[in-house]
Amino acid sequence: MPYAPDTSDLTSDQIALKNEAHRFAAEVLRPASVEIDAMTADDAIAPGSPLWTVFKKAYGAGYHLRGMPPELGGAALGPLESHIVGEEFGWGSAGLAIALSVSAMPFLFAARSGNPDLVRDIVTPFAEDRQGRYIGCWPGTEPNHGSDTIWATGEFARPEIHMDCVARKDGDEWVINGQKSAWVSNGTIATHALLWCGVHPERGMSGNAFIIVPLDLPGVSRGRPTNKAGQRDLNQGEIFFEDVRVPSYYMVVPPEVMPVFHPMLFAATNAGLATAFVGVARAAFEEALAYSEQRVQGGVPIARHQLVHRKLFDMFTRVEAARALSRKASLRLQYGVPSIHYSVAAKVYCTQTAFDVATAAAQLHGGMGLVRGVLVEQLVRDARAAIIEDGENEILALTGARELFSQPLAGSPTNGAMAHAAPEKEAAR
Repeated sequence: MPYAPDTSDLTSDQIALKNEAHRFAAEVLRPASVEIDAMTADDAIAPGSPLWTVFKKAYGAGYHLRGMPPELGGAALGPLESHIVGEEFGWGSAGLAIALSVSAMPFLFAARSGNPDLVRDIVTPFAEDRQGRYIGCWPGTEPNHGSDTIWATGEFARPEIHMDCVARKDGDEWVINGQKSAWVSNGTIATHALLWCGVHPERGMSGNAFIIVPLDLPGVSRGRPTNKAGQRDLNQGEIFFEDVRVPSYYMVVPPEVMPVFHPMLFAATNAGLATAFVGVARAAFEEALAYSEQRVQGGVPIARHQLVHRKLFDMFTRVEAARALSRKASLRLQYGVPSIHYSVAAKVYCTQTAFDVATAAAQLHGGMGLVRGVLVEQLVRDARAAIIEDGENEILALTGARELFSQPLAGSPTNGAMAHAAPEKEAAR
């Protein structure tokens, strides 16, 4: 009997949204993901690749406008509705789910800036796009900077640790120089970047900003797509900036706003990644459950053996727990106050769960779990990448732990004392 997630807590509209997102994931995302996984990194972005079909069909269905304001054609989905779509897309393909999510980022930030010129320049064309012609990326990681860009780490405000890609004001323009590393999602195919760069290096990472950069400008160049073990359907690659000039109003998050804005973005991105990998964990469990009912050993389907029974139940439990935690993190975003510890806990737990469940599913497949073209083999590789991407899990866990000290329980003097003692302990280390 196939696994069917409980929908008793959803409205009829939410169930309809889930069914439609699942249909898109099953008919578009998963087949394309499997096909791209077998291609070279160069062929995956060549004309005729299924990658371009995914973008065209996603934009045609309006999925690129999920976070866009209603006046610009957005669907205005709430946190729960966004979670529903995110899980289904992750079920279809984690890599393509991430690609579609990141693709909207420069345009969403431009829309929320309220600048009419920026809306005219890039937001309106993106909102009207139904062919997948406008693709965004979010260049953050650099060759020498990754985990030290994470908010609330001890390195965040140290002046000697800052972005090497910098923007310098020159009249009515920003001049950008530097490099972003091989892990920029959509890096070699994007048309626009939400560039994370340094403006005040003397302030460390707290002196960073976000600037919109059209990637067809003079001075922009790119490396070849990164050849990876997992999430091969997610294009990633280097971007180089040499005296790239953009208008001053393309600055959408200046450094003075970053201390307030960065924690909110950090919470949202971690919650979003957690949601996608609930879908991956669920996909792996479904594959294991179906295979165990078909594979016969000892004269009966292996699902009837007690050890397999127990493994499947453990996998079911982990998937359900991951969904509950990731949904909690997503729902807390609606209050407009970042809950770093919930979002980080969700990302760490859900990505680890996806890897553990996918590994267990491959084990239940026996030798078939190692065969290229068998879905669980791909899911293991895709899930393994998630333990590192958008913040390595152990570093993220330390950041989440620090947040616990700043979030005392109501009426708890002990936690309050810990909050004051934490900096001293950190310094002592």
